[in-house]
Amino acid sequence: MQNKPVDVGRLGSIRCVVPPELRTGPDGRVRQDRDGNAQWITGLSVRQAEGRRADVIEVVTSVQPQGITEGSEVRVENLWANDWAVDGRTGTSYRADGITPLASTSGAPSAAGGQSAGARGKSGDA
Repeated sequence: MQNKPVDVGRLGSIRCVVPPELRTGPDGRVRQDRDGNAQWITGLSVRQAEGRRADVIEVVTSVQPQGITEGSEVRVENLWANDWAVDGRTGTSYRADGITPLASTSGAPSAAGGQSAGARGKSGDA
């Protein structure tokens, strides 16, 4: 299938929902990339910038993400999506060069996002 780059700049908030853990196969052995590095898998919640919809994706990296905890907002470096098909099953897998925590801010961006969502919700009530 085809690898496609994902423009993370078009995504809204990205948060960790499952902290990084070693990726293992059905036999319990740690999976490795082509260079022999252990693979790590991290569950991320991705919320589209213009909407209320959120998706959870599992992102594989060949470098252990550091400082990532459940609920923390993160930055994803060089995210790629890969559509796959095996034995009649299909899906999309995600791979990135790295996942790093965002520096904590004053919280202003989150509050602004909450206000705009609330304003949209109240416009129908007027």
